Amino acid sequence: MDQRVDIERIEKAESLSQHRFKYYDFAMAATCVIIVCANIIGAGKVSTIAGFTFGAGVLFFPLSYVLGDVLTEVYGYARARRVIWAGFIAAAFAAGMAAFITAMPPADGWNQDLGGISKQDAFALNFGQAPRIVFASIVAIWAGEMSNAFVMARMKVASGGKSLWQRTIGSTIVGQGIDTLLFYPLAFAGVWSVELILTVMATNYVLKVLWEALLTPVTYRVVGALKRAEGVDVYDRETEFTPFSIRS
Repeated sequence: MDQRVDIERIEKAESLSQHRFKYYDFAMAATCVIIVCANIIGAGKVSTIAGFTFGAGVLFFPLSYVLGDVLTEVYGYARARRVIWAGFIAAAFAAGMAAFITAMPPADGWNQDLGGISKQDAFALNFGQAPRIVFASIVAIWAGEMSNAFVMARMKVASGGKSLWQRTIGSTIVGQGIDTLLFYPLAFAGVWSVELILTVMATNYVLKVLWEALLTPVTYRVVGALKRAEGVDVYDRETEFTPFSIRS
């Protein structure tokens, strides 16, 4: 009841082109940080806990989809699309920086032996795969996040803004499915065994969707708070849904 009253009120706010957002930039920065950290730190490690094998980055990367849902629900598809492109640029820069620094010749005093492996080789093991991982991630996230935002926006218009949980979970099922199908083969084919790739793909997809479902109460609170704070609630009835633009 309270949420419906807020929506009716904030739909009378000044036009979006003149609106000054309070928290949009923070959401963009948070998304970029999560994407970069998940790609560089979490994507290359596989963990097993209680017999359950999964990619370690799955514990944090789904937060970018939660933020994507929040951005699309509150600010609309065009501004969510702009954030996705910002995440791409941040990830590409991080990959380029990792590749450049890894390729630089190490100083003799720095490149110590670490018990059978040099410090340079250990550094390369940690960051040498980053360009391939980020390339795979750019393709996968571009397709997955854009699909997630598109489904979220379309479902909002079709439902008249009702049943937020259906939109968040439904869009995640589509977006994370596309992301998972693209990322792991592109990033790890020839590096991991086919069996390991398929295992991690299946378990990570299930975990990502479960994460979204479990975080639904948090999503509701954040969405409600942002709509009230920003004074907007965008419905993408006339939005151009091309993923190749950064216009908001």
